[in-house]
Amino acid sequence: MAFQDAELSTKRLDLLRESVPRLTRIGVLWHKEGSGTAAVQAVEESARKLGIQVLVLEIREPQDFASAVASAKSWGAHGLVQLASPLITKNRATLLELLSANHLPATCEMRRYVAEGCLMTYSASLKALFRRMAYFVDRILRGARPADLPVEQPREFEFVVNLKSAKALGLTIPPSVLGRADEVIQ
Repeated sequence: MAFQDAELSTKRLDLLRESVPRLTRIGVLWHKEGSGTAAVQAVEESARKLGIQVLVLEIREPQDFASAVASAKSWGAHGLVQLASPLITKNRATLLELLSANHLPATCEMRRYVAEGCLMTYSASLKALFRRMAYFVDRILRGARPADLPVEQPREFEFVVNLKSAKALGLTIPPSVLGRADEVIQ
């Protein structure tokens, strides 16, 4: 299964832009062993087209979170786009605490982050991906060669917004954005 993080991250940026009225500068938080440079470049290109300046913030180890968020804040970022990364996911509580303490709205890679305090996400539905992965496991257990199975892209996506986080940030999410949400966390 492919996760399309580059494409999904540009969609996340667009939704964040619609939700944060003054968004003209964003930080992009990434780890090279996560999304890689393709996702960073996709967000930078999308931001440029939207007239948004970008500060790329590379995380190499958990200790880098505080300096990355501080750099974004001191640079004047109005929001943050977090790119997919196992390292960041493992340490998401630290990231979310820093974002909250610095009043920095963010769009994160998956629903789990939003349930724990991130402002929003637009991501592949993990439930749907796991169901589809079970199909492939079944095919392999029945004798199919993995090399003969196609690589698939996600078919189902979810847009989740955390209104509690929006309120803490002093944001009012526009009805046009909320109306597209699959889930709104109160």
